[in-house]
Amino acid sequence: MPASSPAISSPLRRGEGFVDPKALMAIRSLELRAQVVVEGFWNGLHRSPYHGFSVEFTEYRQYTPGDDTRYLDWRLYARSDRYYLKKFEDETNLRCHLLVDQSRSMTYGSLTYSKSDYARTLAATLAWFLNSQGDAVGLFTFAERVQNYLPARHRHGHLRQLMLALEGEPEGRETNLGEPLRRVAELARNRGLIVLISDLLAPVDELERNLGRLTAAGHEVVIFQILDPNELTFDFSAATLFQDIESEKDLYLDPQAVRSEYQRRLQAHTQGVQITSRKLGFAFHQVVTDQSLDIALFDFLKGRRRRGKRVNRRAQSVSRP
Repeated sequence: MPASSPAISSPLRRGEGFVDPKALMAIRSLELRAQVVVEGFWNGLHRSPYHGFSVEFTEYRQYTPGDDTRYLDWRLYARSDRYYLKKFEDETNLRCHLLVDQSRSMTYGSLTYSKSDYARTLAATLAWFLNSQGDAVGLFTFAERVQNYLPARHRHGHLRQLMLALEGEPEGRETNLGEPLRRVAELARNRGLIVLISDLLAPVDELERNLGRLTAAGHEVVIFQILDPNELTFDFSAATLFQDIESEKDLYLDPQAVRSEYQRRLQAHTQGVQITSRKLGFAFHQVVTDQSLDIALFDFLKGRRRRGKRVNRRAQSVSRP
């Protein structure tokens, strides 16, 4: 996980949260799960020292006739002889597309729910939150190809349609990021936010090549890597017959003999994804499915806040004579 900002550290300790994931997943309605997480998150945040942190100055834009002059930055005018308005995080409408992995590897789960259950709940939570802020939210579900596509909109009935699209169980086979991400780049033509939710069990060079198209098109990209606790610890005791969910190949393994090598390779893969993310300017979050979703939501908002500060600094730097 990225290091916490000194200005904002989470009001939750890692591993704690307002909503227990197991209890949350027992709720059948995906839409109700999302509502529970978002409302619990805000209630908890309002009790914390970071109440109101999301109302954050994020960027300038040039004044046009008819704009509210209350937000003119007179100091910037004195330096540049041009009129600019301040924009705020809670006033900046966003166009976001959620990309949700529905390949077979997402069906794995050592808990009472799968990675797919968790990923779809996270997507629903982000959609609910963004929609409540007046932002346009769209959806791609994919495996080896795009399965469902809803354009980013903010209008009556659209959120419900998005939730219904997320209800579908994984039907795909392999994780193929190439074709789906090419399709996303074609369809999401207006610049916006792309949130990829996947276990990322695909080659790192493929991830870099295909996500690079999105950054080249001007999109901001956020990645949530969803992993089951057993995928991190490989906590199996006896020799077991394992099956690759996507290829359906059988492997008979002694966990104690392969655990160290397995963890080394997983760590190398994750580090490769992190390096690629830094190189291309993505926000990367690794999320384990026993973690409360309100922590993932907080990490998402904290990343958006950091980006707002970077945009602010760039605007001030450009405007200096």
